[in-house]
Amino acid sequence: MELLEVKNLSKHYKNFDLKDISFTLPKGYIMGYVGANGSGKTTTLNLITGILKGNEGEVSIDGLSCEKDARGYKEKIGYVGDDCYFPAHFKIKHIRAVLKDFYPTFSTDQFNSFIRNWKLPENKLIKDFSRGMKVMLMFASVFARDTKLLVLDEATNGLDPVMRTEIMKLLQEYVMDGERSVIFSTHILSDLEQIADYIYFIHGGKTVLYDAKDELIDNFLLVKGETAKIPSALKKELIGLDEKAYGFEAILPSDKAELLGGEFLFEKPTIDQIVIHYITSQMPK
Repeated sequence: MELLEVKNLSKHYKNFDLKDISFTLPKGYIMGYVGANGSGKTTTLNLITGILKGNEGEVSIDGLSCEKDARGYKEKIGYVGDDCYFPAHFKIKHIRAVLKDFYPTFSTDQFNSFIRNWKLPENKLIKDFSRGMKVMLMFASVFARDTKLLVLDEATNGLDPVMRTEIMKLLQEYVMDGERSVIFSTHILSDLEQIADYIYFIHGGKTVLYDAKDELIDNFLLVKGETAKIPSALKKELIGLDEKAYGFEAILPSDKAELLGGEFLFEKPTIDQIVIHYITSQMPK
């Protein structure tokens, strides 16, 4: 069953339009939501969480829409963003008290366990926390609640590799019961290589690619070789052609592999390489 359903979601601004974003995310899965800065990732996630209201489209979580039951809808969501949303003059005890009063499913024991394990300082003001401490505090607050969907917007920025690895493990554990899911926007695409089941790639407010991660990788080849040897038929199909002094690199749809002949090297690309070459292909020549 689908946990998250997004249908024809649009948001109009003076200088930017998010247009007809549609996807589903089944229960028990993780989606990587990727794109360049300004592509519409944060706008989409803010529409899903109810921070923004769209001009068109529908969003439902576990069959419930924000319009039908705003409180019930938002209680299903755990959100961690790039900026810390806790008041700077608070200490952990203040946050604990607010969360306990505000969220019926908040577990003080679970929250305290994360605080101890991550050695977050109880007596410091939040404004004196490091960037990494603030991020871990936000994760502690959402993991201590009974949510259905985690919405993460550049949430692992500022974490050292050890803590990022621990968060990746916790995200996988979060979806293991087959009832919960994660949508995860990040520029650290190596994280998505580890844990994402689906990839949604947005550029300029529009859908570029949307598929299961493994299928997406299988649908492309990373091609390298001498620029002078590229035949015109192949050049038309190459995406994000990057020409350097020593040769070129680009991606190619796998169903066009017969155009390669024996002149070029090719291999499976990473998600990072697919995204970078697609973004390069959209840049002005």
